Amino acid sequence: MGKLSSYQLRPILALIFWALAGFAFGQNVIEGQIIDKTTGETLIGATVVIKGTSTGSTTDFDGNFSVKTDKEPPLTLVISFMGYKKQEIEVTDFSDKIKVKLESDNVLLDAVEIVDTRITDRQKQAPLTVETMDVIAIKEAPSGNFYESLGTLKGVDMTSASLGFKVINTRGFNSTSPVRSLQLIDGVDNQSPGLNFSLGNFLGASDLDVKSVDIVAGASSAYYGPGAFNGVINMTTKDPFVFQGLSGSVKVGERNMLEGAIRWAQAIKNKDGEEKFAYKINAFYLQANDWEAENYSPVYDSESARSNPGGYDAVNIYGDERVESNADESSAFGAIDYPGLNTFHRTGYKEVNLADYNTQNAKLGVAFHYKFREDLRAIVASNYSTGTTVYQGDNRYSLKDIQFFQNRFEIRQDDKWFFRAYATHENSGNSYDIVTTAIRLQEASMGDVEWNEAYKQTWGSVLGPQVTTLPGYPNRFNYDNAQQWQEIGLNPFLSQYRDSIVRFHQLNRQYIDSQLVSKDQARYYPGTARFDSAFNNITSKKFTDGGSLFYDRSALYHVQGEYKFEPSWATIRVGGSARLYTPDTRGTIFNDTLEYTRQQTDTGTIITDSAYKEITNFQYGVYAGLERYFFKEQLKASATLRMDKNENFDYIYSPALTMVYTPNEKHTFRTTFSSAVRNPTMADQFLYYDVGRAILLGGLNGYDSLVTTESFESTLSSLNQDSLDYFNVDPIKPEQVRTVELGYRGIFNKKVFVDASYYHSWYTNFIGYQIGIDAEFNNLNFLSGFQPYRISSNAQSTVTTQGFSIGANYYFAKKLTLNGNYSWNKLVSGDDDPIIPAFNTPEHKYNLGISGRELSWGFLPVPGFFGFSANYKWVEGFIFEGSPQFTGPIDSYGLVDAQINYNWPRINTTFKLGASNLLNNEVYQVYGGPRVGRLAYFSILYEWKRKR
Repeated sequence: MGKLSSYQLRPILALIFWALAGFAFGQNVIEGQIIDKTTGETLIGATVVIKGTSTGSTTDFDGNFSVKTDKEPPLTLVISFMGYKKQEIEVTDFSDKIKVKLESDNVLLDAVEIVDTRITDRQKQAPLTVETMDVIAIKEAPSGNFYESLGTLKGVDMTSASLGFKVINTRGFNSTSPVRSLQLIDGVDNQSPGLNFSLGNFLGASDLDVKSVDIVAGASSAYYGPGAFNGVINMTTKDPFVFQGLSGSVKVGERNMLEGAIRWAQAIKNKDGEEKFAYKINAFYLQANDWEAENYSPVYDSESARSNPGGYDAVNIYGDERVESNADESSAFGAIDYPGLNTFHRTGYKEVNLADYNTQNAKLGVAFHYKFREDLRAIVASNYSTGTTVYQGDNRYSLKDIQFFQNRFEIRQDDKWFFRAYATHENSGNSYDIVTTAIRLQEASMGDVEWNEAYKQTWGSVLGPQVTTLPGYPNRFNYDNAQQWQEIGLNPFLSQYRDSIVRFHQLNRQYIDSQLVSKDQARYYPGTARFDSAFNNITSKKFTDGGSLFYDRSALYHVQGEYKFEPSWATIRVGGSARLYTPDTRGTIFNDTLEYTRQQTDTGTIITDSAYKEITNFQYGVYAGLERYFFKEQLKASATLRMDKNENFDYIYSPALTMVYTPNEKHTFRTTFSSAVRNPTMADQFLYYDVGRAILLGGLNGYDSLVTTESFESTLSSLNQDSLDYFNVDPIKPEQVRTVELGYRGIFNKKVFVDASYYHSWYTNFIGYQIGIDAEFNNLNFLSGFQPYRISSNAQSTVTTQGFSIGANYYFAKKLTLNGNYSWNKLVSGDDDPIIPAFNTPEHKYNLGISGRELSWGFLPVPGFFGFSANYKWVEGFIFEGSPQFTGPIDSYGLVDAQINYNWPRINTTFKLGASNLLNNEVYQVYGGPRVGRLAYFSILYEWKRKR
């Protein structure tokens, strides 16, 4: 299909904007204030609705509200606030300001403590499993920031690939590249356009500006579109009309952590005293010393053990992966010529000598809101972030000076319709591949084949003869054959002199690395000027030029809209979205490589021009949903159907059906059938990434006639080409999932809130990858060349998972809360399919927590309130499967996060002392990543509310 250019879109968007803006016209205004009848305190967040309509408003910090309407008096306002009696007020004159005094509901008086913990009707009646963190919980986060504290919520997995890169996942298939989760901020996808997933909260909001976070677990494409596969992290920032004033925070802590944030919001009134325009400005900065990856154990299923005298392949040492031997395993003749050599590995480079661990993150955001009327507004927002952190994918990467730019335009009528358009641009800065850097450093001195041959020759000419002079060296002529000599004589002898063999290997390695032939071929030793020069040269050159630097200037453009119809019998929503990806990596990540224009002349072929191949990817979707109440609003049923189309794939439909039954205010039952689609990412389609040992390819076009690695290895020893097993990789297809979920939410004894759910999911066309070899043979059937490939592809079998989670909150002593949750997740079938990505999820995990707020004691020297929170998390061990280098066991572990705070209202300041991983239990959360330990902190938060 044809694509609309930006020039074609501009007049369309302008027409839409002015058409929607035309809804702004003069209306009647009802203003008032709502207070507590007993205490006289203003009530924040009370709901005011015109009876018989959906028109209404909520109260601000001063309890004020303003409702605009086309209706003429008289009319009735319905005023409600949880824990208070609902009240109806008749309005006969719009010129009078209304003052309403709400009375506490004696029946619900004990349940007010539940209200204080912000459990809303929306949460209780949500059709999917939703975990929520609101503005108060964000301030009380024990781990020090709201994003990391999301890991304490029910069913949520939080892992740390580095200090600056946290990964959130739900319901399995966890990964340091969380492509199966969608992360939204004010409805905007904040993914990296090149990577197609969010880098934690790198391009996000600070704690000062986040009002709430909802985590929706499970398949949700029918509600949120493609990408909402296993879950949605939906963040909402503070409205500058409601949250006005100045707030600022500063935090210091271990690992030289320094964090600062500031927020300013203001609403401006027109000549009639109406707040029509508001803006907010946010700035955030973080710096700290990252955790260092220092796992020097052998990689999982390594060919060589740590005790091997010739070295081994360590997890966080790179370039030592290639293994060489002095002889074929079936022959002892190599042991005769090179006694004691056996298996050896090349000297690699530790990550600590290659990575930039100086974590930094700076974010700046600005938003402008204009109200045409109380429920109709336009928003223009812009966000920028930059920084440095470590990211783990197929390799480990230093994302250095990476930048993101995001701009948004939105116009909406509250609870009726919206139109939103945004664009995200990415600049990879000076980001580089840490593993590839190590390999390039080795190549700069000697190639692997040359190094291995030199190592072997020196051993045979110098050190092998020394082995034969050791006392007790077995004479091979005393044995029937060479094999018997090796097994009975040589191997026990080498074990007896293991320390000497280790020392010989150390001497040989030192000689090869530092003195062979000339200094130009010597190893680049970390800490030397020669190393620094080579390192800077490699990390400043693109992959395509023999370096390890990425070039990424990718972008995505997105538009979406929705309209809600409200006939008397149901609520109907219709909407759609469209997205365009424009990756630009100059061949360093994707196959947008240089293409040449050639011209045939009398003297031969000449190149007349060259340009990078352009890659784009366009997708769109439309949906419709219907919601209706039955049985006096005790049963809410809804059905949604979404259709998505990616230009490279067929139409895909995502249906969803839900029923929520609420027999009374205390109990809610729900059942859901939901579905999701995940279009192959840009990498799944267009990847072309040479990691040295193999080339990683996108699977858009598939691949014909690859050789299995098993048959290729056997052919190398037998030289029998007929024993090769060939296979084809089909073109990749979108991944789909269907989920059935049962759930329950309830309140017991007016103090206990319980939420439980069970799910079962079926995945088809699961996206993974296949590994094969493109081998070439000459006319004599001898191997003339080969290239290993890893190609994105779909699983052939259906993958099924299931799980259960339950959480409970117990509210006691008015301001104290106990909470706990447990999650069970299980891969039921599909693990035997060779291309299924790993489940990477603990089967069992739980959280236990306690918190208190607004606690006061008479002996305090200044008037104020104490608060505290603590959480214990336990995670069962599991096998983390990433790339071959980063696959291995994660041991079971438990962590304690805790904080205590003191609020001094007179100076609008809160002091907070806390720590994540308080007991400093250093643990691996990602195999190949660092051990994560304690991070203690002290923070000061200042909040001045601007009077309206």
